[in-house]
Amino acid sequence: MPAKAYEVRVEQLWIPDSLDGPDAADFLAAVEVGRKVRMQTWGSDDLAYAPLEKLLELADPYERQVILVAKVDNQIVGTVDIALPLADNLDLAEFTLDILPEFQGRGVGRQLLEAAEHLAREEGRRIILIDTNHPGATLADSKAGQLIPGTGMGFVPLNSREVEFAQHTGYTLQHIEQFSSCTLPLDSKLVAELQAEAEEANAGRYRLHHWTDRCPEQWLEAVAALENQAGEDGIPGADDGALVFDGGILREAEDVAIAQGRRTVVTAVEHIASGTLVGLTTISVLALRPDVVFQDDTVVLREHRGNKLGLLIKVANMERLTEQFPDARVLYTWNAPENRYLLTVNQQLGFTTAGVTGIWQKELPDFRPSVS
Repeated sequence: MPAKAYEVRVEQLWIPDSLDGPDAADFLAAVEVGRKVRMQTWGSDDLAYAPLEKLLELADPYERQVILVAKVDNQIVGTVDIALPLADNLDLAEFTLDILPEFQGRGVGRQLLEAAEHLAREEGRRIILIDTNHPGATLADSKAGQLIPGTGMGFVPLNSREVEFAQHTGYTLQHIEQFSSCTLPLDSKLVAELQAEAEEANAGRYRLHHWTDRCPEQWLEAVAALENQAGEDGIPGADDGALVFDGGILREAEDVAIAQGRRTVVTAVEHIASGTLVGLTTISVLALRPDVVFQDDTVVLREHRGNKLGLLIKVANMERLTEQFPDARVLYTWNAPENRYLLTVNQQLGFTTAGVTGIWQKELPDFRPSVS
């Protein structure tokens, strides 16, 4: 028997000034849809936004977000978050599509996606990225079949509902990100062993520096250069027009993070002979959920690789994180399968694969507004 079709109404979500007023009801319901979807996918809501986190994130000077919702009988049953970069990648839009489990497979997602693509075309965006998420348990089924991206690295399961949806709506799998988690705090014996291994490799030629939230002035331009290096070493398919950092942009980014309630724990490494920073790693802590933390960029300049600096700075930063934020219980990270070195370091630190995220792309035809 075919699944019941619904009468679906798609509309733009009103963003309230606060969560306290009666006009916040739809916003709260939309955020709850995202939480329920992540509970279904990952078995926890660690990766879901709290309402205030989402509200704060919407005030981002580098990205405009528009949220469309699908309503059935005046109930929000699906959402699509449309992220429109404002400083770079001006032809790009990124969609995050969430449909309540009980309304999946009924055409709700297709209607939301079509509406989002129409909005993106009107905004002059022609390249659309969406993602599909696949827990580790779904990757172990040998009968499922595998869809491998153009990079040739990693796969998503062919029999996944999300994969079938992406293919049927005209999206092509571009690359895979491996999603991993690590329980905190690290075992003290493991820390001592890894620190000794890293220090033996770098033979006293490097010095560590730490800060939280704001980079010391003396390292500002050096950190901006390292962030640019991270962009150059980014995931396959990244746009060549990525944002170029300088000291001023880095300070603005710090202000945005602080305004959104995020704390940033940083460890950098200096090459003593030259007095220059040659690597850094950062971890983000959410103000409302300090128990769930996220690994951000880890970068080491090419000419200083091979000295186990990635291991050195990551161990040190995770230890510093535990000192400052003792409630942190789990650290999440995403890595391209091509980055074998960081994946090996993460394995040494105790990260385990939680699943994969597939990144899909579609190029929209040029939008020509009708002339009346």
